[in-house]
Amino acid sequence: MLRRAIGPTRDFLLDILFGITFGTTYRAMATSIQLEKIFNKEYTAEPTSWNKRDLLTYAIGIGAKTCEKQFVYELDPSFSAFPTYPVVLGFKGTDQDVVNFAERIRGSNNIKGLPEFDPRRLVHGSQSIEILKPLPLVSGPGWKLKRRLASIRENKSGVIVEIESLLVDPHDTPYARLFSATFNLTAKITGKPFSHSIASPPQHVSIPRERKPDWVIQEQTLPEQALIYRLSGDYNPLHIDPLVGSDAGFGGVILHGLSTFGFAARAIVKAVGGGGPSSLRYFGVRFTAPVVPGDGLETSAWEVRKAPDGTTEVAFEVKNTTTGKVVLGGGFARVVKFERSKL
Repeated sequence: MLRRAIGPTRDFLLDILFGITFGTTYRAMATSIQLEKIFNKEYTAEPTSWNKRDLLTYAIGIGAKTCEKQFVYELDPSFSAFPTYPVVLGFKGTDQDVVNFAERIRGSNNIKGLPEFDPRRLVHGSQSIEILKPLPLVSGPGWKLKRRLASIRENKSGVIVEIESLLVDPHDTPYARLFSATFNLTAKITGKPFSHSIASPPQHVSIPRERKPDWVIQEQTLPEQALIYRLSGDYNPLHIDPLVGSDAGFGGVILHGLSTFGFAARAIVKAVGGGGPSSLRYFGVRFTAPVVPGDGLETSAWEVRKAPDGTTEVAFEVKNTTTGKVVLGGGFARVVKFERSKL
């Protein structure tokens, strides 16, 4: 497992893998020219599916409360998928039962031309989702995640690999675009600094720290939060087995980074979008520190400007109120702002 010597980057261990097969050895170095040839190749599309029960399970896994009936009650007139739900589909696929996490990782699609990275030295660096269309409540057959390599960066600390995933329906209509970056510590490809990119998420905006946040939202995770969230498809034992968490250097179980991601998205949707299921159009973060189930979370958000599409651009960060550390940094969202009546 990931060792203590790795330090502050250890906090997002194996929270997302999105289509890369990892082994325990590194292959020989490749040239920059050879690396650039592997871009623009679309990998085998992975079938995926969901039903209303999956949407309900995800909503409570990211902390949804009884007052948020639009996400937790299937008979509510406004019942909808929470907009960040597609982030779980890379783990879930079409399964309706538990899966063996290690086997799922080994069975993921390999990026030909890249070395096999050591999964014990993998951390989740960042995650974003652009919501293109609201999801149906039940997928039915024929939905897929189409993936491609978006960028590779190599430095003296390791290799950062970013994957772009596109969720499409049976007619190839896109519903969500996701970017996930993983940092492979101490890995080598060319043995020298290298960077190449063909796609990237929207540019984040800086927090205007010269003024106080426009919204501050406090939440409390449950001691059982990871037990609930894992039912959405991420059965990594790190989030349930204290021995695995201790061996990884965390001192025990930690919460899924994507559960914290969902808590923050709920906070933004509620505060800025008035709780509207279709208010969130884009949401992205960097993972910076771990959360233990039961920790408190505080999301501070600043309204920055109006975007050309009419949404409001919001910069935010999430602090763990139990430890005082920022757990989600570089937060950026585009939201249809809810304007309350002045009457």
